[in-house]
Amino acid sequence: MKELRYDAVVIGAGAAGMAAALEIVAGGFTCALLDREDQLGGILPQCIHNGFGLHEFGKELTGPEFAELFAEKILASKVAIHLGTTVFSINAQGVADKEILCSSAANGVIRILCRAVVLAMGCRERNRGNIRIPGSRPAGVYTAGLAQRLVNIEGYVPGRNVVVIGSGDIGLIMARRMSWVGCSVKAVIEIMPYPSGLTRNIVQCLNDFDIPLHLSCQTTNIYGKDRVEGVEVTPLENGAPVPDKAFRIPCDTVLLSVGLVPENELSKEAGVELNAMTNGPLVDSTLMTNVDGVFACGNVLHVHDLVDWVAEEARQAGRHAVAWLKGERPKVQCRLKAGSNVRYANPGRLDPMRKNKVYLRSLIVKNDAVLELKLNNRVLRSEKKGHIQPSEMITLSVGPSDLEGAGSDAVLEVSLV
Repeated sequence: MKELRYDAVVIGAGAAGMAAALEIVAGGFTCALLDREDQLGGILPQCIHNGFGLHEFGKELTGPEFAELFAEKILASKVAIHLGTTVFSINAQGVADKEILCSSAANGVIRILCRAVVLAMGCRERNRGNIRIPGSRPAGVYTAGLAQRLVNIEGYVPGRNVVVIGSGDIGLIMARRMSWVGCSVKAVIEIMPYPSGLTRNIVQCLNDFDIPLHLSCQTTNIYGKDRVEGVEVTPLENGAPVPDKAFRIPCDTVLLSVGLVPENELSKEAGVELNAMTNGPLVDSTLMTNVDGVFACGNVLHVHDLVDWVAEEARQAGRHAVAWLKGERPKVQCRLKAGSNVRYANPGRLDPMRKNKVYLRSLIVKNDAVLELKLNNRVLRSEKKGHIQPSEMITLSVGPSDLEGAGSDAVLEVSLV
């Protein structure tokens, strides 16, 4: 078995993994970047639409362009790149040297020893089994991400008459993409009373192509024996289905855009505690998990709406890993709590001695909302928000001026009213 040793290992070579690895080598430590795919960039190379990079690079880019700019930096750095390499175990609990076992076609089984690990494996799509749509199992049912890869990378059109279930961003983008390749997109079906995707995608991907969006509707059946023939859609009233109002939409293809789940099977096996709300690791102010020396960032931590936020958070994780390798630790960390109308807030703890970047998601759709920060039930500050909705990440900075005098028993609560 081949054995390698580095100061740190980053698992996942998407935007998060590349950004974290660059910070680690910039801090003077050796770092390996592992990914099971044969190219850098994660999911970005198949995202040929624009809308990436406005925050990170100050210009609008496509996914492949965003990935290429980061890949150029990686290739010019001292990061050791291991592509086509699948990690199948991490032994990190109670050991000075963490052990990562992985394999590749080129090198067989590899044992890597390191002091720090950064988890950056991204997320995966929910499928039909996750949402339990009844019906038979005909051909023509795809996740939106798989359809995106088929069209943009493989050059295949998966169908001609399409219904998209779920109004997540990738589903909206694929509704437009399927229209561009000559398909007829019959409808987008959303179970919630509001869209799950960004407002700009509703406008650019649905409204601009006259694609109907059915809100407060549930897909209650998929018809077809060998190939999809149609779907049954049932409206909801006060959250309950109304079968008498059900209608059928003929189609030969169904694309599922019903949410993303952080990819944390490796994390769980390594003993990392997960947040039941995000399905990502619980992390402190340094983005370190409960396992000493194991950090998490990007979509493996919580699903972001913009890749720019992924890269920003990953740089923080890389810098924190460097500080940890140097023996630096926060003296005090206070707890961050999700208050009213907040689904979650990351990270779970804050350092009163420095500026902390907080990411949170709303539970409500509202205009003229107010974001409120309370420390031990005392209001610190309020910020006006023109519009909030669950699909859009909210970010804020919390620094020493907010947390002055806060001890380890202090609780900072963030709420939306």
